Amino acid sequence: MSGVQHIAVAEDAAEQRLDRWLRRMFPHVSQGRVEKMCRKGDLRVDKGRVKANTRLQPGQVVRIPPLPDPGTVAAKPEAVISDADAKLMQDSVIYRDDDIIVLNKPAGLAVQGGSGQTRHIDGLADALRFGMDTKPKLVHRLDKDTSGVFVMARTGRAAAGLAKSFHLRTTRKIYWAMVAGSPFPKMGTVRYGLVKAAGHGPHGAGERMHCIHPDEVEQTEGAKRATTDYAVIEAVGQRAAWVGLVPITGRTHQLRAHMAEIGHPIIGDGKYGTNSQVNEGDGWGAQLGGSVSRKLHLHARSLAIPHPVSGAKMTFTAPLPDHMAQTWDFFGFDPAEAPSDPFEEQE
Repeated sequence: MSGVQHIAVAEDAAEQRLDRWLRRMFPHVSQGRVEKMCRKGDLRVDKGRVKANTRLQPGQVVRIPPLPDPGTVAAKPEAVISDADAKLMQDSVIYRDDDIIVLNKPAGLAVQGGSGQTRHIDGLADALRFGMDTKPKLVHRLDKDTSGVFVMARTGRAAAGLAKSFHLRTTRKIYWAMVAGSPFPKMGTVRYGLVKAAGHGPHGAGERMHCIHPDEVEQTEGAKRATTDYAVIEAVGQRAAWVGLVPITGRTHQLRAHMAEIGHPIIGDGKYGTNSQVNEGDGWGAQLGGSVSRKLHLHARSLAIPHPVSGAKMTFTAPLPDHMAQTWDFFGFDPAEAPSDPFEEQE
């Protein structure tokens, strides 16, 4: 067992998450142990209590409590990645260089483990080394059922740069979604705050975000402000619409909760829009019926971001997943005719 350690955060660790920073130095320490140390207040940054996802800054001092010696912790056997999963990951790559790798994340594949998730991008990332000594690192998230542009860092320097871009919001993410009904006006901004409502499953499984009026955010414990821009790209009368969505903030389930709150849930979103096809006066259900897939129709279409090393502005675009492409075909929508940024087009 080691003694208490105080370690200063280096320049190349800027904006890294505390848990990932710690586990790179002490890989034998489990994620669960890191989170427990945070909850107990044993793991601190500049003498203050922190969470596992706290972003670090150069010069900060991390207090690390006594840790078990590497030999006293049973090492987990390395996961074996099947040929099919390796091919899935490699076929998802839409761009890579020495610093970053960009995927078109498949719908249904989680980004990292948790809540019973054993198959996820982080666990399959060894298939994306392409000659590097280490697997690429996570720097942001997409919901399990959301597809589309997903960037990973291949070096520590790139991880710090990407994390900083997401933190400072120097990125622009445009999502495509099919929603029930047709929003009016055709372009607008949703500003409902969000607060987490615990689920009823084990360990809070099934939790969801609850929308609250912006005026009530400051008085509501745990609530955070959230802002989403939307623009209708094309509509099917009043039954459904293809919309572009830009999350100005990056809250959990923000797009899904906001669209449901204004009465236009994303198709396939039973959590926020129910599984009905009925408009009961306060908004449509989240299914269209017929040959339209019941899967979530939410796709991270494009991401504009400065390169973490060169600083060059880069924009990545991902084609629709099969279930959404089939819905677009069904309604006669052509992705090639859509503006790259529907908000600029209509300004």
